[in-house]
Amino acid sequence: MAWREVNGILLLDKPAGASSNQILQTVRRLFRAEKAGHTGSLDPLATGLLPLCFGEATKIAGLLLGSHKAYLTTAMLGQTRSTDDAEGEVLVERPLPPIDDDLIRRGLAMLTGELTQVPPIYSAIKRDGERMYKRARRGEVVDVPPRQVQVHRFDLIATQLPTLDLEIECGSGTYVRSLVRDLGEFLGCGAHVTALRRLWVEPFREPAMLTLEQLEALAASSESALDATLLPLESGLSHFPQCRVDAEDELRLRHGQGISAELPKGFCVVFAENSDRAIALADSDGNGRVKPSRGFSAAS
Repeated sequence: MAWREVNGILLLDKPAGASSNQILQTVRRLFRAEKAGHTGSLDPLATGLLPLCFGEATKIAGLLLGSHKAYLTTAMLGQTRSTDDAEGEVLVERPLPPIDDDLIRRGLAMLTGELTQVPPIYSAIKRDGERMYKRARRGEVVDVPPRQVQVHRFDLIATQLPTLDLEIECGSGTYVRSLVRDLGEFLGCGAHVTALRRLWVEPFREPAMLTLEQLEALAASSESALDATLLPLESGLSHFPQCRVDAEDELRLRHGQGISAELPKGFCVVFAENSDRAIALADSDGNGRVKPSRGFSAAS
């Protein structure tokens, strides 16, 4: 296969049953893209938005990985499983105690805000250079360190015991499986995830997603039809402050030098005058100095 330069962001509707990396490699072959990466793994069981970055857009994949996200999940009460989802072995089965929506919402409120969360032992977190799920599959005792996570919203959508439909809005590093597991413990019966769908990733809050089948049909039609599905990398930066610079400051930024600009503290996106192409993602100190964080090719 002859690989080619491809730049942009694809909003993929990931199918269930495959890992994020397996899907990435399938889509990469469809595009024949030299360089590609995803923006944070979804479990094989999960579906929904998986932004894929190609070429220059891979430079912002880490920012999308750290963005706010929203999920819809179905929790099954009464069973605790090894993976905290339906793919794991049943560890404990317990009868359901008296449960009503008020009790469920109290549990959801306890799991909202800034939390100390213990991720599942079957997770992609690395420990001593190895994914923890690999150790767990070998039967090793896995010590999972807790982490601080942010849950902005945890809502009850529907109750049809023994299942609950829940919607979550959270920050980076939050495991929905752990939230469901901990909710089950609060309710006194255990719980695990049976379905999980990622609804959006900031800044793509109303994503027009494409399925793998749609992409395969476009690829069979023409490469240009496939390329037309890509969003520019700038679309992944739309939630950051923006500024425009003259030719002199553009040259400084492209050479890794700082410039003067009055911007809020934090990341900002820098454009050349009269251009819709980003020059760089820069970091402002809030006191008039802006330093380039990563530069973008003019061909992006």
